Amino acid sequence: MTKKIAVLPGDGIGPEIVAQAVKVMRAMPELDVALEEAPIGGAGYDAAGDPLPETTLKLARESDAILLGAVGGPQYDTLDRPLRPERGLLRIRKELNLFANLRPALLYPELADSSSLKPEVVSGLDIMIVRELTGDVYFGQPRGIEVRNGERVGFNTMIYSESEVRRVARVAFDIAMKRGKRLCSVEKANVLECSELWKQVVIEVSKDYPEVELSHMYVDNAAMQLVRNPKQFDVIVTGNIFGDILSDQASMLSGSIGMLGSASLDENNKGMYEPIHGSAPDIAGQDMANPLATILSVAMMLRYTFNDEANAARIEAAVRKVLGQGLRTADIWTEGTKKVSCSAMGDAVVAALH
Repeated sequence: MTKKIAVLPGDGIGPEIVAQAVKVMRAMPELDVALEEAPIGGAGYDAAGDPLPETTLKLARESDAILLGAVGGPQYDTLDRPLRPERGLLRIRKELNLFANLRPALLYPELADSSSLKPEVVSGLDIMIVRELTGDVYFGQPRGIEVRNGERVGFNTMIYSESEVRRVARVAFDIAMKRGKRLCSVEKANVLECSELWKQVVIEVSKDYPEVELSHMYVDNAAMQLVRNPKQFDVIVTGNIFGDILSDQASMLSGSIGMLGSASLDENNKGMYEPIHGSAPDIAGQDMANPLATILSVAMMLRYTFNDEANAARIEAAVRKVLGQGLRTADIWTEGTKKVSCSAMGDAVVAALH
């Protein structure tokens, strides 16, 4: 059956990196995909005055999966907050109920010297961070800026229901069962009642997964441990704001934020797949960006939404082969390797597939 994929290139380098991922999919006719493109973010505002146009949301709802590039750019910084590119990204996650964000931190052996940590600390690194994506302080109400006692006050609400915690915990436990059967729940239960509930619910869910070793860590300690001894982790599950910070921190252990894809899933494993990096407007249009995170996001799409492990592994093997050939985009280039453009890297992955 043909798989319908919504392709949302977005802003900045988004169109360039998505084009390479599309190139890879088109080079694999056995995938049997139908691709349809639509604007989001700043491109959505430019096209329809809305960072998430209704036509884009309709396409996303009707598709089996979504491939997204990146959103944002300095030209949109002065827009009213509801019209900014990032609001389109938050809204599509909420509208599609994409509550579970999977962000791997995986170090390819060829890039060990590109990590900010010593090779012996990060060699063999393979972590999966499961971040809750539709709750927490980013979506909690009330929120706003108002005048109190003659001065401006900004306020947001950190909030989780037990059902929200329970469902993302189950996703994390299920993933841990397929990996090393170790799950670390990260919160701040010594200070926050919201985190206290989080910890209680995760412990309750753990009773259904007796094979998984569950541990708990405060977020400040987790941030330190990711730098001190990152290989102690297998799967991490955490809330929206803590996950946002920790997953970006973990990404740099892998040598470049340009190497890591991500998945955002609903309860039926329909997902939106995107690189974890931003729109990099400073290099947009220069054919310099690293498309590998976006290409690896396609592999995640095949694995988690379409249950196609063979072709997911085939794409990942092609990426490893290209790295083994010494090809590097500017962000991962080192002495003794060959610097290539975004499009040339896409071509190299296609060649490696065959």
